[in-house]
Amino acid sequence: MLLEIKEGTVSRGGIPVLNRFSFEIRGTEKAAIVGRNGAGKTTLLDVISGKLDLDSDEKHPYAGLARSRAFTTGTLSQTFTDDPEKTLEQSILEAVMSGKPSGYQYSKDRYSYEQLYDRMLTGFGLSKEDKGKKLCEFSGGEQRKIMLMRLLLAEPDVLILDEPTNHLDLESVEWLENYIRRYPKAVVMVSHDRYFMNRTADVIWEVADGKVTRYPGGYTAYTEEKARRYRRQRKAYEAQQAEIQREKDLIRKFRNKPKKASFARSRKKILDRMHPVEKPRPEDAFLHTGELLPAHLGSKWVFACIHMVIGYEKVHPLKEISFRIRRGQKIGVIGPNGSGKSTFLKTVAGLLPPLDGERKCGAHIETAYFDQFSAEITGEEAAKNVLEWFHDQYPALNEKEIRDFLAGYLFRGRDLGKTVGNLSGGEKSRLVLAALLYPGPNFLILDEPTNNMDIPAKETLESLFRCYRGTILFVSHDRYFLSRVADSLLLFDSRGTGIHYYPFGYDHYMERKEIAKSGTDIAALRTAEDQRLIEELKAVPKAERFRLREYSTEEATLDWRFSLIQPELEDAAEQFRSICRKAEEEQLRIPESLDEYMNAASQSSCSRDDLEAARDVWTAKCLDWYEVWLDTREGEEAASTI
Repeated sequence: MLLEIKEGTVSRGGIPVLNRFSFEIRGTEKAAIVGRNGAGKTTLLDVISGKLDLDSDEKHPYAGLARSRAFTTGTLSQTFTDDPEKTLEQSILEAVMSGKPSGYQYSKDRYSYEQLYDRMLTGFGLSKEDKGKKLCEFSGGEQRKIMLMRLLLAEPDVLILDEPTNHLDLESVEWLENYIRRYPKAVVMVSHDRYFMNRTADVIWEVADGKVTRYPGGYTAYTEEKARRYRRQRKAYEAQQAEIQREKDLIRKFRNKPKKASFARSRKKILDRMHPVEKPRPEDAFLHTGELLPAHLGSKWVFACIHMVIGYEKVHPLKEISFRIRRGQKIGVIGPNGSGKSTFLKTVAGLLPPLDGERKCGAHIETAYFDQFSAEITGEEAAKNVLEWFHDQYPALNEKEIRDFLAGYLFRGRDLGKTVGNLSGGEKSRLVLAALLYPGPNFLILDEPTNNMDIPAKETLESLFRCYRGTILFVSHDRYFLSRVADSLLLFDSRGTGIHYYPFGYDHYMERKEIAKSGTDIAALRTAEDQRLIEELKAVPKAERFRLREYSTEEATLDWRFSLIQPELEDAAEQFRSICRKAEEEQLRIPESLDEYMNAASQSSCSRDDLEAARDVWTAKCLDWYEVWLDTREGEEAASTI
């Protein structure tokens, strides 16, 4: 245990921020701190780093902060404080030496540091030639990377990071994740990047209502355990309230009856001695459950295109793609900025005509398109409050219906009276998305739907899209949102014209990407569910692999679905045949006594119910296989009609 805080209190300006809280840093544990803005996360970091002391507490001598030994801390600040005239090389060397004891000779470890230094430069997107540049010549984002490099190379015993992923591109964030996981000492971080916390944190500390609560595991484990604790506390609270009401009813019933007065007094004492269970605070997010169905089902094939060229000018086309989207798919589009993702979405939505090729939407497809410009509400519309604005969109709704619907998008109580023009960017996006989704479209096309949203709003949308049974095509840089919503991916390559379809989710994609980087034989780690997919891709000629064809729905998703169904179908058939054989054997066996003959039916291990159940399972698996086969036929017909 490097550091332990027991029953500590810390104030700013005489006002307690954290009150009688406990916290600890264990060995090389990687800890993430979460909580609302203003809850006290930065205050806790200041206490850990020694910038802020705990309040003195004479009444509780055991309370306070204890260290098992002396240790160094290093903090990533939000502002760059080094001399701008220094070179990058000088700044890095000073950072390394500052964390070492006096008399330390840098030359002893120079080779290992140079190797790590060069790897960091590459990982953060800088080059060796940048070593001689002055710090003032780097951009704000590059200076942020340099601050991180200085801190990581100094290698303090406790690494304190405040929003470490701010201003970093995706490749730099992924490199930092891998480095933090391997960091040989303790890390304490504050971050709004949930995927980063999921991949790096061993424990989550939640700061709320002046208290600090420990949750083992990453961010997903934290949310699941928090929900379980909430349900348990809610159940205990409701049970106690019911018990309190029962005791009060007894006291009220018998307190005025002389023969029962002592009984009433004893119940009153029990009630007074009862330790109250605190009412749990409701979740900030609204978590949708159950199925959210579109107003109309629509055709099985939602969208199809053949050799569709996207872009704004024929002289400089961005991409060419042949692709189909099946009803119910949730496809995330990822790739670097400028690779054509937003242009692709606009072309699919029909807002931008293709430069060449053909595109077609299925029958009865109702599309809702959202991008950041959709949330720009100006003029007279911005002067209305939330309730009025939504009512103008759907005049047939009464106030109660609007309130009930918007509560699912975190507009409650006073929020409905806010002027639309005074809403934050994230709140406007939520309001516009609510208006788009109310009619129940069956095809959502979303460009960065969670931009500027806080974590509760993102979690609300995630739960909504997971319950939604229509089709979604969306672009997002929020990796946690991608991992929770997308069941397949479109990968946009910045080089050439490559667009690839990946028929699994984001976590699966990242896992395979890391395996490929490590040089491990992917075939040795191949799972049964993607075995068929990889074999199909191997058969594609190299000359054709820049196209999407080898990753098409027919050659990847449908074959993959067949490979999942086939073993279950064979198992069900074998189970049915096995029961039939046992039944036949029992019928042919001659009873040895009258009693055995009379009890044969009850002792039979193969009843008619068993046979019917096995037959029903086999039939269901056959129908599943037939459904996939129908998809293949319908897909071929859809492609031939374009």
